[in-house]
Amino acid sequence: MGIHHITAIAGEPQRNLDFYAGALGLRLVKLTVNFDDPATYHLYYGDELGRPGSLLTFFPWPGGRRGRQGTAQAGTVSLAIPSASLGFWIERLLSHSIKYNGPVRRFDEQVLSLTDPDGLLLELVATPQAAGISPWGEGPVAPEHAIRGLHGTTLWEDGDAGTADFLARTLGFEPAGEEGNLLRFQSSGPGLGTVVHLRRAPGFWRGAGGVGTVHHVAFRAAAEQAQLNKRAEIEAKGIEITPVIDRQYFRSVYFREPGGVLFEIATDGPGFTIDEPSAELGTRLMLPPAFEGRRQEIEDSLPAVRLPQPVVRQEK
Repeated sequence: MGIHHITAIAGEPQRNLDFYAGALGLRLVKLTVNFDDPATYHLYYGDELGRPGSLLTFFPWPGGRRGRQGTAQAGTVSLAIPSASLGFWIERLLSHSIKYNGPVRRFDEQVLSLTDPDGLLLELVATPQAAGISPWGEGPVAPEHAIRGLHGTTLWEDGDAGTADFLARTLGFEPAGEEGNLLRFQSSGPGLGTVVHLRRAPGFWRGAGGVGTVHHVAFRAAAEQAQLNKRAEIEAKGIEITPVIDRQYFRSVYFREPGGVLFEIATDGPGFTIDEPSAELGTRLMLPPAFEGRRQEIEDSLPAVRLPQPVVRQEK
């Protein structure tokens, strides 16, 4: 199925914007609100159009309680960079005073480990999978080195309560290797977001949600019928799963996999250009129709943010 997006919890929205749209050079493709809590932003970062597999999203909670990484969580978010761009990213992280570890080799890929300003665990993975994936060409990072999108995620589990079997049999991820206590699963689908690692950590403390942790991992459904079919399959296994929820830019269902991590299945469409042109993505606050009548109230409740400015590149 592949990963559609990963959603995490941040602290201050401006600090989050400066890091992801500035230092990491991702495109802000949608500035909206949490549809379940419209007093909170929902920030979407991705490629030029916010395609599934490129999306990393955040609920910023200014002054929110810090979370704790642990089991029953997606502990790490991995971003894909071109294989030849490792040196560039080491220099860029140093120039932005961002601490990192590595590179280390894992499953024949070079990995840099770092944290965002809220403590979220990140990886930049130099992978051949980035080849052939078009970069966003208008950001602060030169296109040949730009982050292409999600590489994958690492699930932390207290042993394995059935997660490996669920990834393989229900979500279609194939076992693709083992290093120490790390199992690798990979989707055979095209594009990025095809890797899920399962870290077995028996006896490790259980994670607690909050600032600096992953909220959920969403997997792709090509269309609504495929989502409904998968929902029925999951429900038949005795797993509690929500009805389909309209998220404006995709349709969603949510459930907890056997190890306790919150998963979502999201449709590929309709996408982020349904309410603003591609050239203007992320440039203003967008609200679903049901919230438009409350726009002033919502805007007044949200902290002010400074949006990323367009980059003007000099001709060589």
